[in-house]
Amino acid sequence: MAQPLQSINLIAPGFKGVNTEDSPIAQDQSFADIADNAVIDKRGRIAARKGVVLLTTSGATELGTDHIHRIHEFFDDAGNVEIFSATNNKILKGTTTLTEVTPAAYTPTANNWKIVNFNDKAYFFQNNHEPLVYDNATGLRTFGTANGTTTPSYLYGSEAIAAYGRLWTVGGSDTQTIYWSDLLIGTSFTGGSSGSINVSKAWPDGSDEVVALAAHNNLLIIFGKHSILAYANAFSPAEMALADTVAGVGCIDRNSVQHIGTDVLFLSSSGVRSFGRAIQEKSLPLSDLSLNIKTELIEIVQLLTQPVQSVYSPENSFYLLTFPELSTTYCFDLKGTLENRAYRVTKWVSAPFKSFCQRKNGEMLVGTLSGVGQYTGYSDLTESFRFRYYSPGLTFGDPSKLKMVKKLKPTIIGGNSSLVSVKWGYDFSTSYNTLDFGVGNQVPFYFNEAETQFGTSPDTGGTVFTEAEFTGGIITSRPTINTSGNGSIVTIGIEADINGFPLSLQEINVLALIGRTL
Repeated sequence: MAQPLQSINLIAPGFKGVNTEDSPIAQDQSFADIADNAVIDKRGRIAARKGVVLLTTSGATELGTDHIHRIHEFFDDAGNVEIFSATNNKILKGTTTLTEVTPAAYTPTANNWKIVNFNDKAYFFQNNHEPLVYDNATGLRTFGTANGTTTPSYLYGSEAIAAYGRLWTVGGSDTQTIYWSDLLIGTSFTGGSSGSINVSKAWPDGSDEVVALAAHNNLLIIFGKHSILAYANAFSPAEMALADTVAGVGCIDRNSVQHIGTDVLFLSSSGVRSFGRAIQEKSLPLSDLSLNIKTELIEIVQLLTQPVQSVYSPENSFYLLTFPELSTTYCFDLKGTLENRAYRVTKWVSAPFKSFCQRKNGEMLVGTLSGVGQYTGYSDLTESFRFRYYSPGLTFGDPSKLKMVKKLKPTIIGGNSSLVSVKWGYDFSTSYNTLDFGVGNQVPFYFNEAETQFGTSPDTGGTVFTEAEFTGGIITSRPTINTSGNGSIVTIGIEADINGFPLSLQEINVLALIGRTL
């Protein structure tokens, strides 16, 4: 008697993002072993990310061989808007045309600027550099020029924020003292209600140094490398008092700090963390948002030689953490947390993303090797990029028995004119069987239309068919793929070059025979 095929239906495969921490054969099937150049879309499907459309048409020669390290949007109450970028030890203005606006006789030696808007001006801070100030009437100039006096060296800091009616800064040779400006006057750090506070005696572990600042829930949050301080009454700095401390967790890069509305995210030496304050309980709980890729992320952090870049996009509901020197970005989906309180995460590889700016109109600007771009469309600077999904090890409930996969039937949404590779392998071998099928053009199909034969499997000699269904103008491809081989653990993969059209993976139906116990 013929043994019936057993079916395992991977509904919304990869819905929970990448998991490289748990045993691959004990994972929930909703995780992914690989999810490259992917996001979790609004319908909960793993889908191709968007790409970069280059906005810069002239002035890219200012970059030389460098990339855009920082992008910032300045706007004032009069409606003036300017986009600043930093590259090649220069400060540029514009998007389509990049024009250098570095003050005369001012020579930056690095590009890691912190730029903040405050009271109709933009302020530029970088370690061991005299700070700069911009307004629409007078342009970009040094603090010394703006004030008509010599700028004190303690303002040559690496970090600054605008909060509670003042500008706050720290850095340079003194990483223990935080300075605040006079009320509403961002260039005035002497006289009036300006002042400073030394936190060297407040660290819970005895010693640390200030890396980043944030304002959250009426607190001034001071991030050290290994600990965190929270000061209350920051609206009146002279009355500030230490409200709470967190030991053992700090921020290793000020560029990773992002406000996400009700919380603050940052990169610690042990991964991405959340600083959340439960107001009723007056506590500061911390959660590890990168728990599912913890080891992988820690290994990358330990090798870093350049600053990271990050952005929070409410329109896309994600937090991006980019390592420019590795051309790698981790995308943390903020639409909800998993059972372990971690965010779903995917990985963007071989991507042109070097820096970001989330604009107030919802657009996200991207710094690249070619100038300023925008996160939109489905190609990277007119070039395709590779979308990859691989399942965790599938055991059909019994890892001790032999499996012989007979058919695979993925459901692909979109992907006009793409060549999709369906892959399957056994027992964690990196040598996969592969069948390619082409997705047609975006032409609606109608009920009861016949299947269309697409080709023959180069591995099995079997035939692959795809069903074309009416979907309101969006293609749904459901190829039936005859497969071969056997093993105790099965891995399924989907790859496609994304070149102009969105693509998402709805489900994968796997039909297999269950054999003897190994």
